[in-house]
Amino acid sequence: MSVFIVEVRIHGRGGQGSVTAAELLAISAFKDGLYSQAFPSFGVERRGAPVRAFLRISDSKITKKTQIYEPDYIIVQDPTLLDVERVDAGLKEDGMAIINTPKRAEELDYGINTELKTIDATRLAIEVLGRPITNTAMIGAFAGATGLISIGSIKDAIMERFSGQMGEKNARLAEIAYERMR
Repeated sequence: MSVFIVEVRIHGRGGQGSVTAAELLAISAFKDGLYSQAFPSFGVERRGAPVRAFLRISDSKITKKTQIYEPDYIIVQDPTLLDVERVDAGLKEDGMAIINTPKRAEELDYGINTELKTIDATRLAIEVLGRPITNTAMIGAFAGATGLISIGSIKDAIMERFSGQMGEKNARLAEIAYERMR
């Protein structure tokens, strides 16, 4: 029996839902029969400040409790962070970066030396939600790009977290992003 553990670091700004994104991915992985762990890291807690959230997914019990310094994947919710910090610090050579930006991967001049995928999650969120809240789009994009978590589990987790029409819209947004990344 092989044991796998996948580590994800999510970069965003306070108020963008990075912590919620990590929690929803953890719940989704659990629904898919995997073990998962999600937790945040804050500096000075204020809206707009850089925030990191962390996610581990495994097929066996997770005992590690540290921040993630060498992720397999990074998710960048806010492209302005590319000018503020090295979001790809420690990213494994065979890892992947998924970035919310209207630019295509080949148009980014950031220097990420691994697989890079982009999606205009802000535009999609405005179209579907009427607001530039990108967390559910980014978790759908993550599922589509990696195949690690099913879109059905993501939609279920979203519907449990958000009620009524807000849940339905966010589940639809995740599904659209998932399809765009496949």
